[in-house]
Amino acid sequence: MRPFELTPLFASAEALNGVGPRVVQLLKKALALPPGVADPRVLDLLWHMPTGVIDRRAQPTVADALPGTIATLEVRVLKHKPSPRGNTKAPYKVQCEDDTGRLDLIFFRAHAGFIQDNLPEGETRFVSGRVERFGETLQMVHPDYIVSPQSRGDLPLLEPVYPLTAGLSNKLLTKAARQAVDLVPRLPEWQNAAFLAAKGWPDFASAVLRLHRVVDSADISPGSPPWQRLAYDELLASQLALLIMRTQKRQLAGRNIQGDGRIRAALIKALPFKLTGSQVQALAEIDADLATDQRMQRLLQGDVGSGKTIVALMAMANAVETGAQAALMAPTEVLARQHAEGMFPLAEKAGLRLGLLTGREKGRPRRELLERLKSGELDILIGTHALFTPDVEFHDLALVIIDEQHRFGVHQRMALQEKGNGGVNVLAMTATPIPRTLLMTQYGDLEVSKLTEKPAGRKPIKTTSPPIARLEDVVDGLRRAVAQGAQIYWVCPLIETSDVSDLAAAEARHAHLTQVLGPVVGLLHGGMKGPDKDAVMAEFSSGRLQILVATTVIEVGVNVPNATIMVIEHAERFGLAQLHQLRGRVGRSDRQSYCLLLHDEPLGKTASERLRMMTGSEDGFLIAEKDLELRGGGEVMGARQSGDEGFRIAGVPGLVDLLQAARDDAHLILSQDPDLSTPRGQALRWLLYLFERDEAVKLFRAA
Repeated sequence: MRPFELTPLFASAEALNGVGPRVVQLLKKALALPPGVADPRVLDLLWHMPTGVIDRRAQPTVADALPGTIATLEVRVLKHKPSPRGNTKAPYKVQCEDDTGRLDLIFFRAHAGFIQDNLPEGETRFVSGRVERFGETLQMVHPDYIVSPQSRGDLPLLEPVYPLTAGLSNKLLTKAARQAVDLVPRLPEWQNAAFLAAKGWPDFASAVLRLHRVVDSADISPGSPPWQRLAYDELLASQLALLIMRTQKRQLAGRNIQGDGRIRAALIKALPFKLTGSQVQALAEIDADLATDQRMQRLLQGDVGSGKTIVALMAMANAVETGAQAALMAPTEVLARQHAEGMFPLAEKAGLRLGLLTGREKGRPRRELLERLKSGELDILIGTHALFTPDVEFHDLALVIIDEQHRFGVHQRMALQEKGNGGVNVLAMTATPIPRTLLMTQYGDLEVSKLTEKPAGRKPIKTTSPPIARLEDVVDGLRRAVAQGAQIYWVCPLIETSDVSDLAAAEARHAHLTQVLGPVVGLLHGGMKGPDKDAVMAEFSSGRLQILVATTVIEVGVNVPNATIMVIEHAERFGLAQLHQLRGRVGRSDRQSYCLLLHDEPLGKTASERLRMMTGSEDGFLIAEKDLELRGGGEVMGARQSGDEGFRIAGVPGLVDLLQAARDDAHLILSQDPDLSTPRGQALRWLLYLFERDEAVKLFRAA
């Protein structure tokens, strides 16, 4: 149960003065609500950070007020001049003065009763807003604040400026946020006192107060002490929750898999190359996991061409050696078939019985395949989402490998695990190098293995970035390459031309290259039917087609070692990670490969940095870090992908350092206080509830 003291923070925002049903609907648009939260709560206002400050501290006399500036003036109300009856375009004027001069307050389409109630003649009022000169008279159009001397404290001299939506005023949001701050209860300190002192950070309540009731404009900065304090709180809550979840997963019953190595030995003998050092290391880490009675939850990440498929096959061979079965699930049919085609020759030599199941297998062939699977005649099943269907029954599933795991939801992964007899081990794989920041935030509940080497003999891919104006020169170069037997990918961002886009289309480029180079050009895109895709890929793999014009459907998994040239048209429109994945389709043999990044000019700053990074490096992990830097933490940490960690405060300068510190702190905390039962541990439970990591708290017996 969440502590009672936190209940006001989790109440509906409608509990605040001035927040009715209409405002709630506006807040739903303005606030970044977490997944599963339909309506804004008081807590969501606390986490809605200001982006700037309006300084109302200037309090000159009327005579000294500078036109064009924001000022707070103390004036006497002299006379009301309502708009002439029937003339709605004319303003409502209120004449005011102080001892030095006159000021007119101007209102358009305002309610007369509201103006008269707030500005009674003969009374003194404080008004704040932008001062302008109209003729010889100073005026203030629609003052931001009108307060009596008794309510002077309601006028913020430093007013935080929040992200808004149409119809929601900053004044209203400021008022609501101030009320939210007042509901923050007295909380125990969960941070280490020496650490806080070294950082110069305030306590939690003071940090929240300083951000929403501003007394120093320097606080409204992601690098300020109060903001950094709250960012670290959020990161620590996240890291604690991930580590608690990882500990819980480790306690799940697993399947002890220790084969005798006979199938692996046959596979290694059949390989035309020697395993790299990082492949051997990754297999050792996987074997160590599988040798325990706890369920394996490991992520294998490897750059393009680093040999994840062989590691996966070796891991599955280990399971088969014990008499069990394994499954490999891929997100697309193209990738599933690519895996099958790559594994079948090796598996045959090692005595492994493989099957392939996609949505295309139907009727009698499908029934026969499923019967072999259920009886145990099949050792390994490779497939797509078709593996989830109820009629897919394994004889004894012990290991599941999920390729490009980010394309599958949690429920899909769990559904496949449930097809085992309990204790199914999971190895997730990704060909997209993951930045260190995301490894710590999104994959903190998984152990991680890395493949950092390419097979021996692979040459660096020579990458250049010619402008699109040199298109015909590029085509001439391809003509010479085709004459010498080269195979080429040409990637376009769209399938067909559009009236609203000037981007090259795959179909148009296919027609153009066919006209210039003849019938050696094929076309592949996501809109084609499965058999048609297979036919084109078979033609290209066999060498009968020398140029394949394609969309990004070839981004992952396509493997034609003879292809040595990659042309990416409008490369400036692709992200760094995607460019790197596409380039990885070549450079898969000992022959020299090339990548041409055709781009429009002039290039923007970000696009220019992307292309410069691509021409300067082939290190996928370095490129992934740069990609995160260029796209910004907010986008990466936000709702870009289902399942991403959505930070609300932590997109701050020095995020990686703060994250590493939080990770180290979380490890230390749980190593010394695994049940969070010490005074600091109990305080940390409050932190977990505050940042809605309730599930982590529930895993403790004493929670």
